Amino acid sequence: MKRLRLVLLALMLFACEQEMAEQPRYDPYEAAPGWPDDQSARLPVPGTVARSDRLEPEPTTLPVPLTRTLLETGRKQFDIFCAPCHGKVGAGDGMVVQRGFPAPPTLHEERLRQVPLRHFYDVMTDGFGVMYSYASRVTPPERWAIAAYIRALQLSQHGEFDELTPTQRKRLEAQP
Repeated sequence: MKRLRLVLLALMLFACEQEMAEQPRYDPYEAAPGWPDDQSARLPVPGTVARSDRLEPEPTTLPVPLTRTLLETGRKQFDIFCAPCHGKVGAGDGMVVQRGFPAPPTLHEERLRQVPLRHFYDVMTDGFGVMYSYASRVTPPERWAIAAYIRALQLSQHGEFDELTPTQRKRLEAQP
């Protein structure tokens, strides 16, 4: 009985064919007579959603409360991912620029001080110019934290002395 099972199993294994692997198919961009325009590559069906598409709407403003913890997270992530090109204060003079890489724009120019916070989030997500996308390296909450930190950097470099409280003025004047 045991031999009969082994013989049947062996016959079944030898009977298997590679029909699916050897079936007719088209290579990418190969001509396909009989299809519209004789093209094998077809457009997706209308309404098709890509796997990478986000189904939830993206917020246009900071989606979480602005806290010290958020800014600290933003600073840490900025130092890791942004400072090599943009520099510690966002002046566009990072270490890779000092080594010959093209300089990014300073984050303190008037044009970038006026853009909405979402602009920085989108640039980190999609890339811009020479800067490639950081979507695979920086999570969406971290991107928002970096964007908030960038805005804090911009405010720190363009604050007016008259806007300080008397306590802040005293502390600033006391520093060497």
